This record gives sequence, structure tokens and C-alpha cells, in this order.
Amino acid sequence: MGYRILEPADVPAYLHARGHWDDLDDIRVREVSDGNMNRVFLASNAAGTRGLAVKQALPWVRIAGPSWPMSPERADAEARAYEQVAGVAPDKIPAIHGYDADNYALVMEDMSDLEVLRTVLNEGAPYGPDTSRRIGEFVAQLTFATSDFGMPSAERKALVAASVSPELCKITEDVVLSEPYIEHEHNHWHPELDDLAAEFRADTRLRTEVADLRHTFMTSAQALLHGDLHTGSVMVGARDGAPVIRVFDPEFSFVGPIGYDIGLYWANVLVATARARALGTVTDHAAQLRLSWEGFESEFRRLWPTRVDTFFDDAYLDRFLRRVWTDAVGFAGTEIVRRIIGFAHLTDLTTLPDPVPASRATLRLGRQLILRRTELHHPEDIENLDAADTADGIRASQV
Repeated sequence: MGYRILEPADVPAYLHARGHWDDLDDIRVREVSDGNMNRVFLASNAAGTRGLAVKQALPWVRIAGPSWPMSPERADAEARAYEQVAGVAPDKIPAIHGYDADNYALVMEDMSDLEVLRTVLNEGAPYGPDTSRRIGEFVAQLTFATSDFGMPSAERKALVAASVSPELCKITEDVVLSEPYIEHEHNHWHPELDDLAAEFRADTRLRTEVADLRHTFMTSAQALLHGDLHTGSVMVGARDGAPVIRVFDPEFSFVGPIGYDIGLYWANVLVATARARALGTVTDHAAQLRLSWEGFESEFRRLWPTRVDTFFDDAYLDRFLRRVWTDAVGFAGTEIVRRIIGFAHLTDLTTLPDPVPASRATLRLGRQLILRRTELHHPEDIENLDAADTADGIRASQV
């Protein structure tokens, strides 16, 4: 039949035709789309004992419509990423029941009993037990398995070729790794940040360091990444009394630098901390960067003895992990900057009664992470930098 955009009324027959639902008289559908590029539908029976989710990639950006076209083939990348993760970390992603390549639609586990991590944090709740550690483990499990350490050379080269995503990588190269540092129509910010936005555009050293990170992003094909790993792409909650996390939306998945995934998560952790400080709701925020790195590093080291090429010795592992750490620090900085003066902002800050002090402090922190990434060797170094920039940002806002 070819690609067609699904409407809520289409979903029952669609699920039935693909063998996912038998009783068409016992199905309820509601749309829960959130974000700029997809439609998401939840289907359930009247008793609420069964549910499925359908996610379909649109051929354009939702906020702009057909005037901003976007290939729906990104759903292919998402399906490939889920397939890879299912082999190494099935407990950390939603169960996938099928992928329809003709309509760029995934049928997956209903996660409506869980909550988006960003929403939980914005409401003042803690991260909960093991959330960040398990996200670090997720990154290690996916990236080790799809790196030259965990995958035979021929298979790796085939994965790299299949995972090329020029359109979505170009979005990151531009929106995250160049536009915030130049005059661009996508950029916007709170008027009281005019001075910092101008400073960033005029800072030639900052631009050079971002260019270095941009080139790393473009050329370092270390492993398959989620590509958009932030607190809005993690669901959390409990089932049968046990904590649950589900990492979802890997549609920006591609083979790139491992530090990029980690850095995106760290940026969101640091922004969430800034929000909690502003509202006086800080709980377990300070530990999250450390926990996520410990989860990543310990899991990567645990997997290391299974590497397919033992020419890479333990000393090289230490060097490799230091490189990943440094990249992650820098990418965290770029993600912070773009989320405040770039195209897409974070509700963590925008919904504050007064977003300016926290935004100023976090922007300053982002710049320092980029410029000083080779000097920061431990989570405590970032925590100390964060505290210093918070104090400076608050003082500046009081002038």
C-alpha cells in the first residue's frame, strides 16, 4: 500500500492487519504524541489489561509541517538500534513487537504506567535507585557490543555502513555543534541572556574548541550510539515492586563517539540540578554524574575480557576510557549551551518562575566544560566547577 500517515481511527485496523490485535471491538486508541518528529498512539482494551504503543515517523518536523521536510527513514535507524540493544541490554529498552518499514512504524511495549524522567525531576522527585548507574550501563553495553572491541571487523564495517544517517547527523552538527556560536535564525534565548549569547559568538577560543568537538562527532566512528540520550528519552517507574528504566527514541542512532551519548545525559543531569537548586528541591542530584560514569566504566571494564581483538591491552583500555571521559565532558558543555541559546530549549529551565539566574549559571558551566575538558578528570572536578559557576551566575543576576 505504501507509506501513509496514521490517524487514531486507523490504528485498530492497522494493528489487526499486522497480527497484533484480534478483537477490534475491544480496542481503545488515544494519541500521545510529544516532540517534533513523530506520532505516537496508545492502544488498550476496555479492561486496561493489555496495551501496545504505535510510533510512526513523520515526513516533516511537526512544529513546521511540510515546510520543514524530514525523511521518515530515521525510523529504520531506530529499529536497528533497538535490535542491537535487544541482544545486550533487553531490560533497558521497550519490548519491540514489530517494525513496519513501509510505513516507518514501530509497534512496541505500552509504557504508559511509567513516567518520563524529565517530568519526574521537574516535579521535584529524586532520580530513584540506580537510574543513572543503569543508564551508564546501557551506554557501555550498547557501545562495547558495537565497537571494534566487541564485534568482528567485517560485521562492524557492515554495521557502520548500514547505520549511516547523514540527515540526522547534519541536524546535530548544525543545531548542537555550530549554530549557537554564530548568528542563526534557529537561535533564541531569554532577553536577559543577550550579553552571554553575544560573548559566546565573539569567543574565538570557544568556537575553535567546539569545532574540535564537531570534527570528533563527524569522524570518530567508535560505536553505535543512541544519539539523543537525555532525560526526556528515559522512562522510569516500578513494576512488581522493582525499579524499571526504559531508554527509548534512538532515532538519531548512528556510529559515532561514545562520549557523545554520555555527554548528552550529563548535560541534562546538570540542567536538572540547576532547576532543583533554583526551587530548593535538590535531592540526589549531585550523585548522578558520578553514578552514570561509574556504571559505564565498570560495565565496560567487565566486558573487556570478552574483546575480540586482544592486541588492545589493559593499558590501552585505560587510555580509551580517558578519551571517552574527555569527549563526554566537552559534549556535555555543547548540549548545555544549545539548550539555552540554541534552537530547542529545556522545560527544566523555561518553566522556572525566573529562569535567568539558573540559565546564566548553567551557560557559564557549559562554556567551562568545553574549554577545560582536558583539565577535568573526575566527577568531583565538574561538581566543583558547577558550584563555582552557580555562585557567579547568581551574583551576576543580582547586579
